[in-house]
Amino acid sequence: MRRSSRTYRFLLLLGCLLRALISGKANRPPIQVSRIIVVPTGKLGDVVCVTPVLRAVRAHLPGARLIVAGTSKLHRPLFADSGLVDEYLDLEEPRAVARTGESHADAALVTGPSFVSAALLYLAGIPLVVVPVVQGGFSPAETWPYRILRHLMCTFPYQIGEYAPRERLRALESLGVFSEDTKKQLGFSEWANKKTEQFFVDENINFKRDFVVAISPSAGNKIKEWPTERFATVADYLVEKYNAKIIITGGKGDNEKAKELIGHSKKKVAIINTVGRFDLDELKAFISKVNLFISVDTGPIYIAEAFDIPTINIVGPVDERVQPPRGFIHRNVLPPGRVRAELSILNARSYNQEEALRQVLSISVLSVQESIDRLISDLRGSRGQS
Repeated sequence: MRRSSRTYRFLLLLGCLLRALISGKANRPPIQVSRIIVVPTGKLGDVVCVTPVLRAVRAHLPGARLIVAGTSKLHRPLFADSGLVDEYLDLEEPRAVARTGESHADAALVTGPSFVSAALLYLAGIPLVVVPVVQGGFSPAETWPYRILRHLMCTFPYQIGEYAPRERLRALESLGVFSEDTKKQLGFSEWANKKTEQFFVDENINFKRDFVVAISPSAGNKIKEWPTERFATVADYLVEKYNAKIIITGGKGDNEKAKELIGHSKKKVAIINTVGRFDLDELKAFISKVNLFISVDTGPIYIAEAFDIPTINIVGPVDERVQPPRGFIHRNVLPPGRVRAELSILNARSYNQEEALRQVLSISVLSVQESIDRLISDLRGSRGQS
């Protein structure tokens, strides 16, 4: 049975309501937390931005065993070698409820609205399940079954329009943990490190002399994508002005985008296409070694943020205040004169497609080039370089 089907969700809700008659609510804070489940919701970038929650658990509950539940085919390679996770649960497997119950967790935190995740945790008998209540706007993930179910659980406020990594940290407050630290954290294996180092050797790239820029021209949501010919013009500019080595990165499905970019470029010999070449572990290692990462607002840019790699984020219809990298080494390129961002972290399904497209297309090549120049100048100034 498909987990997205209405029948499956109805049966989950019915099961939860029947259990509630016998067991009551999952809102009982434990005296001591020895095992805790965290469910990161969302795609790659969202999941990277949950690492502050994992770091806070490590810092404030150092004796607790930390279990990440959800989509283990993403979570396991992403969090591997980060030092943040002790074990994984796959909520998509047929025995998810039984496996979750066998974890004997004292508490579970769901970082974004997710009916299925919350229902499975409740059915597994976790004493405390913490889920968000979205405030200040609309989220399609807050379905009517979810709104019913959360009455059986402990809730925390998740404010739309505020910085999402900080909002997710509120899930910990029911355990007496309060944190403002939104630093992202990832790691990679020694094997991935050696493989990517060898890649740079094979491509004759020397970081003592070369300025290496990674460009990801694709996005998980097509409405956020910037035209490949504009990326090509930016790549040519970087080669001409900074003698940069350009590396295109992306998944196996992004090869057409990469070919289009190279086809539009006048500096093809300075561009290396690595699309589909690295698995997630290797991608982390690769991104950690470049000098600058440029993309629209998509997952890999948050990997760059986690490794303190300078970024240029062409945010398009995304609200730059809510999740994109922030700080001295990160620059967000905005649509000129935009009054309101069309896409929200909690609402990327219900939006005006024409306006979202207008916002991303209104970002000019010149504005991206100017952001690059200012960032490089500021970075050189902070290092005392001319």
